[in-house]
Amino acid sequence: MRIHDNQARSFLIEKGVFTLNESENLKRGLKNRHIQLIAIGGAIGVGLFLGSAKAIQAAGPSLMISYLIFGVIVFFMMRALGEMILYKPISGSFSDYAQEFIGPWAGFFTGWTYWFAWIVTGMAEITAVGKYMTFWFPNLPQWIPALIALIFVYLINLVAVKLFGEFEFWFALIKIVTILALLVIGILMITTGVGHEGQPVGISNLWKHKGFFPHGIIGMLLTLQMVVFSFQGVELVGVTAGEAEDPEKTIPSAINNIIWRILIFYIGALFVIMAIYPWIQLDGSSSPFVLVFENIGIPAAAAIINFVVLTAALSSCNSGIFSTGRMLMTLSQHKHAPKSLAKINRRQVPSVGLTVSCFVLLIGVVLNYFVPEKAFVYITSVATIGTIWTWGMIVFTHIKFRKAMKAKGKNSPTFKMPGAPITNWIVLIFLAIVIVMIGIDKDARVALYVAPFWFGLLIIGYFFTRNQNQKNSSINHEKID
Repeated sequence: MRIHDNQARSFLIEKGVFTLNESENLKRGLKNRHIQLIAIGGAIGVGLFLGSAKAIQAAGPSLMISYLIFGVIVFFMMRALGEMILYKPISGSFSDYAQEFIGPWAGFFTGWTYWFAWIVTGMAEITAVGKYMTFWFPNLPQWIPALIALIFVYLINLVAVKLFGEFEFWFALIKIVTILALLVIGILMITTGVGHEGQPVGISNLWKHKGFFPHGIIGMLLTLQMVVFSFQGVELVGVTAGEAEDPEKTIPSAINNIIWRILIFYIGALFVIMAIYPWIQLDGSSSPFVLVFENIGIPAAAAIINFVVLTAALSSCNSGIFSTGRMLMTLSQHKHAPKSLAKINRRQVPSVGLTVSCFVLLIGVVLNYFVPEKAFVYITSVATIGTIWTWGMIVFTHIKFRKAMKAKGKNSPTFKMPGAPITNWIVLIFLAIVIVMIGIDKDARVALYVAPFWFGLLIIGYFFTRNQNQKNSSINHEKID
């Protein structure tokens, strides 16, 4: 049964799978190719191109094990999300599921945490766009390209969901082509010696320098929080479900391919980089991708990678505005945010939510130039905690979802999370380990200091909105009487 079909839609509305407003107002304009590339783009961030050298220094070749383990964890998390998406393919996704199967507080906390995580990520990325542009225009004030980029992605999202999908498709394609070029060039250097005076490099660099685990198992585990940040955005597939043309077909396909994409793009790229260069030589002063491309004789290597990370940052901003607009709409529909945020324009996009998110992003860009750098780091650290919270809520909500389906005597969708509920608890335990590792790492533990303040604000906000809703409900009942 195709969700966008009128008869199927009417059936789902009748059964309460989604409300009339949700199903009728948002346009299902994202095609299969959009969803597939959004899934890839969400799994490949700026960190792979620029920040991988720092992670390599922390773990050496064993970093590949971190990505492999966490790739499996992400796959299970996404399978849990995918099962719930096929039950109810809407833009609110995990916030809506938490609301339904855990309670209103869970929907409130998850929706607002996800919104804020993307907002602060967007602040960092939009500022990064300004910095990347100085590569070509060193005298250009950073705020100008940052502002232009923000207006650009805002207009993309405001026009139509299909336009958002098209830009994400091409942004992701640029990253894919770059990684594939690295893999081809790297394999030629390893096997034939191209770019290395005809002498095959081989793969002995993976164990020659203090072994495969140069800093032990702890060194590998300490990179997990970096890996989490790398995969931030992979859950965006869930937010696109409400506007996918055929979610029953596209969502399972996109999720099932995640593990292979991680193996090829992350582990494949790291394998090639650390086989060619001893990991102790990758000090983080330049991108490993630039080193490989320069070695093969490409003079514009630095400019190419700068262009790639520029598009990756734009992609992150584009995704952030898309997801925050939809999340504000969902929060509004559940009376966790002002009613106006649920408004849909004639192009069938949540224009008010998009505008509010962009305005907050604009404030963040301005503040970034006035607030001390450490203070900005404290704010953006919520993004990591927000990602862990969101992923944890997805798999915990899935446990509740399965119990609810069983209690009602209903079968859950055929696209099931393998090994549930055991795999659910494995994912949750693993996320807890990541939090412990964040606490051990002196550079990352600031996230744990900030988190209590954020969740304290959420507690206050939840009780305030609940009391307001109760007052409004009482007033409405009095008017009816």
